[in-house]
Amino acid sequence: MNELNLSTYFPSPIYSGYIPEWVEPLNKASDQYITFAANKNKEFIKERQEFLGKKIGDFGITHHSVTLLPDLNFREFKKYTLDQSIKVLDEMGYDLRNYRLKFTELWVQEFPIKGGGHHEGHVHYNTHLSGFYFLKCSNKTSYPIFKDPRVAKHMSQLPLKTDSEMTTGTELVHFMPQPGSFVIFPSFLEHEFKLDAGIEPFRFIHFNVQAESIDT
Repeated sequence: MNELNLSTYFPSPIYSGYIPEWVEPLNKASDQYITFAANKNKEFIKERQEFLGKKIGDFGITHHSVTLLPDLNFREFKKYTLDQSIKVLDEMGYDLRNYRLKFTELWVQEFPIKGGGHHEGHVHYNTHLSGFYFLKCSNKTSYPIFKDPRVAKHMSQLPLKTDSEMTTGTELVHFMPQPGSFVIFPSFLEHEFKLDAGIEPFRFIHFNVQAESIDT
């Protein structure tokens, strides 16, 4: 009896790299944005503590910046990200001859020092690629978890033989970053961030990139 041939269709690529030389300058450039976001959250924190009758600080509140797009300190980062986005979409098989790439969003965020920072599972609509660049993290902080986008598969999931290696049955990918880790992936790929314990700082840049028709 002949053996069957394996063909793998509908892959969900996750591209990653390591760029440590940007950690120090981009941390410095993003400090003002995190400080501004934290100050903006102070009134809400005060009102919440008065309502609860207990001091819990910024527990569970993510400090989310305004857009970084106009800031020239991120110019090299933006160029690299768009260059890599072109390569990723090209490798995914898309014809970009009549398209140009642009950022729809670029921001930095930091999880609270009191802990509780996290993001529920979500996707990014109306964009083609999303990604992160990690500025502050360790094995004691949060990290992204990617989810299998094949929704119908969850109805009949079987136990896996092992969680130590990737198979076509794998449903979750735990990506453990270090400062300088760069990640880019299709925006349709659902992801979440593990609950942060507040032991060490956790800061990262987040971006969305869209391919826009030149005719529009």
